[in-house]
Amino acid sequence: MSETNPGGADVAILVVDDSSFNRLVLKRRLAELGYPNVTMAEDGVQGLAALERGRFDIMLLDLEMPNLDGIGVLEQLRVARGAAPPVIVISALTDMDNIVRCIELGAEDYLPKSFDPPLLKARLGAVLEKKRLRDLADARLAALEAELESARAAQLSLVPRDFAAAATGELSVHAAMVPARQVGGDLYDCLALDGRHMLFAVADVSGKGAPAGLTMARTLGLMRAAAKRLAPGDAAPDPGDILTMTNDDLSADNESQTFVTVVLGVIDGITGAGRIAVAGHDIPLLIAPGVAPRLMEKLRRQPALGVMEGIPYSSDPFQLTRGEAMFCYSDGVSEAEDDKGGFFGRDRLVAALADSGTDPSRVVDTVLRAVTTFADGAPQADDITALALRYAG
Repeated sequence: MSETNPGGADVAILVVDDSSFNRLVLKRRLAELGYPNVTMAEDGVQGLAALERGRFDIMLLDLEMPNLDGIGVLEQLRVARGAAPPVIVISALTDMDNIVRCIELGAEDYLPKSFDPPLLKARLGAVLEKKRLRDLADARLAALEAELESARAAQLSLVPRDFAAAATGELSVHAAMVPARQVGGDLYDCLALDGRHMLFAVADVSGKGAPAGLTMARTLGLMRAAAKRLAPGDAAPDPGDILTMTNDDLSADNESQTFVTVVLGVIDGITGAGRIAVAGHDIPLLIAPGVAPRLMEKLRRQPALGVMEGIPYSSDPFQLTRGEAMFCYSDGVSEAEDDKGGFFGRDRLVAALADSGTDPSRVVDTVLRAVTTFADGAPQADDITALALRYAG
């Protein structure tokens, strides 16, 4: 008499065994347990072909077969790394060494050739339950990854992509951001404030993932709002004042103690003159034809944003000469790691900039390629952001 097994008819089982007697016994036992959907294969080659043709929830795999045995099937499934069903190995209890080898190759369990119905039922139930839980976890992971990818797209939509519209006067600008995860904590900005002044910024939020991404979006909005609010008529707002206002908003009720390092400047696209404020961030570098890349001089490095309210931030003046470019970056560039734990470092950054010329797009692309080459496949540990701007020439 068949046992009641709701849903058993939906379970697709592949039996791979060279013995016609064993296949017949298994088919009957499975039908009695409520699993009528059974496909048969006479050896490992036929079994692999069946897996290519259809989807199965579980495979009962004989250990000893001609042409291709059970161990050979498991080795091929392991190399293929495809979505193979869980495997229960069919074997005599005396062949324990090979059973252990099959488990090492990924088999879930083994079944003695006596095909005892209670034991068969228990083995199937346990393996199918583990598969159900894995499928559920995979579905939830896929949904989460889809949400994170949507969040990443939304985050990247916040930063400017139309660099020609952002540049004023005789400026050109280009930037790129490569989050270490789907959602990152870095940001850049380049924004035309009026007909001649452009705001530019690169910032790095402490931490990673969704919380850092939310702080990134908030910081970007606060800086833009402060810049518009502080602009005195047709003149440019002071970067120090922008950071002061942004810091007060970020520091209020900052229970998570999240902080933001930032370099923010405003430049006149007609004259190349500007002011810049640095809050806990790496100092920008200057690139000019015939001159080695160098750090901007005499810039005050002030506290990061979000640590404490009431900090008065100041800015420093700078002047770009014709044909000169400025490069701003997050520490994900200089602290990029290779597979040996070594850092990209400032020396490699300077060497990359020395070969980049001064075109902003080429500068950014050259640095990103240099970092990728250095990492040589090592996982990206931090967000990478780079921005370059050039004053005519």
